[in-house]
Amino acid sequence: MDNIELKRFWEKVKEELLGSLPESVHPWLYSLEVSGYDKGVLTVVTGQAMARDWLKKNHYDQINKILQSISNNANSRINIIYDEAAAKQIKKTVEKINKKEAELQLKEQAMENLSCMHSSANLNLKYKFENFVVGENNKFAHDAALAVAKNPAAKYNPLFIYGSAGLGKTHLMQAIGHYILFNNPKLKVKYTKTDDYINDFISNIRNTNNYTENMSKFYKKYNNIDVILIDDIQFIESKEKSMERMQHTFDTLYNKGKQIVITSDRVPNDIPKLTDALASRFQMGLMIELLPPDYDTRLEIVKKLAKDNDIKAEQEALKYMALHFTNNVRELEGAFTKVCAYAELSNLSITLELAKKILKCNDSEDDISFEKITNITASYFEVDANDIKGSARSQKVSLARQLSIYLCRELTNQSFENIGKYFCKKHTTILYAHEQIKNKIKTQQDLSAALREIKQALKVV
Repeated sequence: MDNIELKRFWEKVKEELLGSLPESVHPWLYSLEVSGYDKGVLTVVTGQAMARDWLKKNHYDQINKILQSISNNANSRINIIYDEAAAKQIKKTVEKINKKEAELQLKEQAMENLSCMHSSANLNLKYKFENFVVGENNKFAHDAALAVAKNPAAKYNPLFIYGSAGLGKTHLMQAIGHYILFNNPKLKVKYTKTDDYINDFISNIRNTNNYTENMSKFYKKYNNIDVILIDDIQFIESKEKSMERMQHTFDTLYNKGKQIVITSDRVPNDIPKLTDALASRFQMGLMIELLPPDYDTRLEIVKKLAKDNDIKAEQEALKYMALHFTNNVRELEGAFTKVCAYAELSNLSITLELAKKILKCNDSEDDISFEKITNITASYFEVDANDIKGSARSQKVSLARQLSIYLCRELTNQSFENIGKYFCKKHTTILYAHEQIKNKIKTQQDLSAALREIKQALKVV
């Protein structure tokens, strides 16, 4: 028999054996590899000595009868040989499989443990540093939060993050918790909304039957942790007992060298009925304000939303959303979700026309035009708008011109060519002006502040 015929013959024999012999024997049969067939002797090889011994002792006659029937040769018999080289290969394969399975089990166990820790810490898995879009409005806060996450309680303790709703305070706070749990899982992290802390405290003190036991559980819950993340602290104002308890929690953790992170919609001194004791404690560390995202950051946010959700959308549609939803990130995400939902349910592509139709933003009165940008920039620098469009070369006019060009490119959907026509400048001049401002605002705070104030006047910040 040639090799192909031999393999077909063996497969036929093995199929008959699997159908005739008990299932407990099947693993031994699978370990057999055909080697040759000569003068009625079928030679098979196995790397498992036990397979050879077991089959010869218990099923040798039965195997031979099946072989004789298929080969039509009454003298046919099987010869089972133990191969040491095959045994070594099997051992290596088994060890490799076992190692992979062990690594997989460890990985699954680690992920399960991490998931449990996230759940115990009360964290939302979507709020991580990886999906936080950094812009000029939040870079300082992001860097400080990351520093706290890397070295809890080493500095910036407490970290107090404040700003209006929807700017990313909760996201940054929970990102700290996620980072710590992933990189230092031995630390205990606890995220709590201020309302939940208050309700937890009140429910325990009202249960007079087991007051001591209940309060002991409360202390353990909030005092035996390494990192506490307290969201929306402004809601504790005027609640005297809760403020007393919060002060106790703060002092206990701070004195133990534990990290405290707090968010609020305003600075402590602007929370009217917050006790002086708590206000002073909140101001002991680093206080950082989160500002509304500028146009560039808003555009990056919607681009990332599209990428993370594998959604294809025209860039002009994303620019339209970034241009009109200026108050906070939450509002911008809501607009994005609304357009995507309509597109999906209607089986339509996400285009500029669709975004305009669904969002129905006011494109007439508040539309950003070259003229409006130039006039407001001229007003800010106290120069004549005609000079900006003209050839005046004074330092103030030149800077106002470059800023106007930069804003015309960033805040409209127009090309460099069209911007050049408006300013009566060559394409290369427009490109140069845009790059100059883009690079300078990274290092010059005065210029960044001027840009922000002009955007505020344009109602895009």
